[in-house]
Amino acid sequence: MPAQVKSIEDYGTQRSFSIVKRFVIPETASRDQERKEFKEMLNYLEKYKEIKIILCEKVDRITRNFKDAAKLDDWLNEDSERQIHFVKQSLIIHKNAKSHEKFQWDIYVALARQYSNNLSEETKKGLFEKAEEGWYPGNSKRGYKTIGGIGSKTWILDNSPDSEVPFIKKAFELYANSNWSLKKLREEMFKEGWKQKNGKPIPKSTLAFTLKDIFYRKQFNWRGKVYNGNHERLISDEIFEIVQKKLQGKAQPRYRTHNHLFKGMITCENCGCSITAEIQKGHTYYHCTHFKPCDQKKFVREEEIEKQVLGCFDEIAIKDKETLKLTTESLKESHAEEMDYHNQALTALNKRYQTLQRRLDELYIDKLDRRITIEKYEELGTQFRKEQEETRQELVKHENANINYFELGANLLELSSKAKEIYLKRELIEDKRRLLNLIFLNLTLKDGFVRKTYQKPFQIISERVKNGNLLRGLDSNQDTILQRNVSYH
Repeated sequence: MPAQVKSIEDYGTQRSFSIVKRFVIPETASRDQERKEFKEMLNYLEKYKEIKIILCEKVDRITRNFKDAAKLDDWLNEDSERQIHFVKQSLIIHKNAKSHEKFQWDIYVALARQYSNNLSEETKKGLFEKAEEGWYPGNSKRGYKTIGGIGSKTWILDNSPDSEVPFIKKAFELYANSNWSLKKLREEMFKEGWKQKNGKPIPKSTLAFTLKDIFYRKQFNWRGKVYNGNHERLISDEIFEIVQKKLQGKAQPRYRTHNHLFKGMITCENCGCSITAEIQKGHTYYHCTHFKPCDQKKFVREEEIEKQVLGCFDEIAIKDKETLKLTTESLKESHAEEMDYHNQALTALNKRYQTLQRRLDELYIDKLDRRITIEKYEELGTQFRKEQEETRQELVKHENANINYFELGANLLELSSKAKEIYLKRELIEDKRRLLNLIFLNLTLKDGFVRKTYQKPFQIISERVKNGNLLRGLDSNQDTILQRNVSYH
């Protein structure tokens, strides 16, 4: 945004820096665009090694993932003169930065990553809400088309001259009332005129998928759950059931499943295969599946694994209450800045959307007045509508995303301190598994011992707790510096 660019340039002017190159990413940029710009910046720094300083408004403007943060760390560590200045956060990171400054950098990256994840999570939540309302959130269904934009998309039958509706109906009817194989049905449907754009017959796999799709009986499957749809039915329940029985040929065997606590969460440290569970004499035991050659044959009881995992919670428990309080207060202060940025982002996106709408209106007038050709009108109209839809999607994500950094950070710190207590109070296995997946990135088993890798935010906290203090490395004369630096965090 212009305000961000000006803030950085003013900062550089005050310190007599000479700005030699600007890397600007629009708020509406895709993740691929962000990655491309970031890579170009690193390549530029590699080419011009005399450049020692990067200026950036805030941490989450330069990276929202740990992989890129590691690349920046590598760049800094190659030369002690190199620095990254985060203007709005009054944070300067370099090779010899103090421990508490590096901790701030780590936490900022962790929160930025969480914010990025929240944008994605809110999009998923919106899709689930759409499914609950009875509208399929997916992209395409043969024989149907969508109308309406983001938030109001609905499905209707495609009654265009090129519609596949007649062929789909015919395929269901022929298969239900004959003893044909899918190969034979494919041949007959090709004779009827159902073919691909290249003129070839519909693939047998596509035909089988179509005949199994419950969408045509006014239902749909979204993320493992079946919903009743609001779209128009194409196939009756009776015909659909007959087709399914013929496709199956015979009843499928049923397997009994158990909801084990650590099911699918642990791998064998020796061979990398999954650790599976089985019940013997009333107890659950875990062992390697041995899908690959492996000499680990030990069976470990679930209670023993759970005991070891509970011990891991002590490694992320913050016992320094004063530091915890100080850090929580600093998060509250920084939240006001995040809200300001969030509102700026929404304003810019709304402005962009209105600009595109104005261009579409003007384009229509130009077409009526014959100032442009029909071909040019359609070309530019398609381009503007695509950009407008992308902008609208960004608006929806930003409006729905949880941008409360204070609440996010405070909950993170509280969870690390009370993880064991929360776990022990949970009675349902699914609740316990959800908590374990939140804290642990990976669990492995070897010779009866569990080894763990924490999710990045908890890894940062565990390293600080291990050394005795979240903000270690400060002497008693640095209270004022601590207060000032932490307040930005």
